[in-house]
Amino acid sequence: MRLVAVCALVVLLTAAGSAQQTVPRGRGGVPVAPNGIPAVPLPDKPLEFPTAEGQKIRVVVVARGMSSPWSMVWLPDGDMLITQRTGQLRRLRKGVLDPTPVAGVPEVVAGGLGGLMEITLHPQFATNQFVYLSYPKPIGAAPAPAPPAPGGGGAGRGPVQQTALAVARARWNGTALTDVKDTFVAQTGVGGPARMVFGRDGKLYVTTGGVNSGAQDPSSHAGKVLRLNDDGSVPQDNPFVKHAGYAPEVYTLGHRSSLGLGVHPGTGEIWQHENGPNGGDEINILKTGGNYGWPIVSYGRTYPGPWQAPKLSHDNFEQPIVFWVPSIAASGIAFYTGNKLPKWKGDVFVGALRVGEIPGTGHLQRILFNEQMEELRRESLLTEMRQRIRDVRQGPDELIYVLTDSPKDGALLRIEPAP
Repeated sequence: MRLVAVCALVVLLTAAGSAQQTVPRGRGGVPVAPNGIPAVPLPDKPLEFPTAEGQKIRVVVVARGMSSPWSMVWLPDGDMLITQRTGQLRRLRKGVLDPTPVAGVPEVVAGGLGGLMEITLHPQFATNQFVYLSYPKPIGAAPAPAPPAPGGGGAGRGPVQQTALAVARARWNGTALTDVKDTFVAQTGVGGPARMVFGRDGKLYVTTGGVNSGAQDPSSHAGKVLRLNDDGSVPQDNPFVKHAGYAPEVYTLGHRSSLGLGVHPGTGEIWQHENGPNGGDEINILKTGGNYGWPIVSYGRTYPGPWQAPKLSHDNFEQPIVFWVPSIAASGIAFYTGNKLPKWKGDVFVGALRVGEIPGTGHLQRILFNEQMEELRRESLLTEMRQRIRDVRQGPDELIYVLTDSPKDGALLRIEPAP
């Protein structure tokens, strides 16, 4: 009788231990994403929202109908240039989106995380009219179409066009880009999202992707923040210029997928944020020659479930000042310095594409720091709109602008104080 009871208990415990459902997995053992929460159509009229600090806001759709908008910049006359990851540059003229893309954009290989990405102006744009673009450049001839698969099953899977991350510089003539040339081309195969910003030292800082490999390889451009002169050459005071085995352009290393880069308006420090895998997104303050740990340390899990690394931190690596678990797929960063939204002055804004791998959960995050730049609290904004936020910037009018990431109806939104 006792043996029967013990066997029954074992069966019960075994059943209980296997009660967790089996999550469908796709390529590489990655769990298949759920359908997520249905998207909310963009409104025809402004929306108003209360916020945590008592800053009531109104959200206005300024322009829509763009294809995967990625980055934006204002021209001195108040017009805006907006990149589309699909390879086009759009102009917003007096609040109206020009239906014809700007001419002069270099050939872009759009796919995956890459495409026409960052746009930034030279610090002396008023005199030299220089515009900078980051994009995947095709390397070599396009591969020939693959022959039909055996058995008449259609075309086989052909070779993929080789690319390299490039930085192009062009002159803006008032209507188009002219004198376009690549000032920097990374090693073949290096890609991923590439944000750019000019530091107070006049140097151009460029992020590179390091999801798969190379982030800890000092000779590789992958998984780095690069520091370049405005003509693409190597600054002679870069940290690894005289180090054998290091790519001389490297400023920091150990990064994964960097989708935010900005200059702190008070300190002049370069702030960078990157996506972890399943969790472990982080904001870093860049230190010359610093190593930020990927893939050896991380606060995230791998997509199938196990922790990315046995240690969350290590004395040899720089620590983030902010991190997210679960992941928010952070994208874009802005420091608010204006007076139009006074309750938010000094706060940092970061776009979120989705939370915890769930589609339909994109929003904008506001982070409040104290005087020592220690995080005090966070607020999720625009959650009701369920939009993937790709970029966020403060405009010359001291209002906040965000780009929503959609392949057919990407939009530019303006956040302003509610009346």
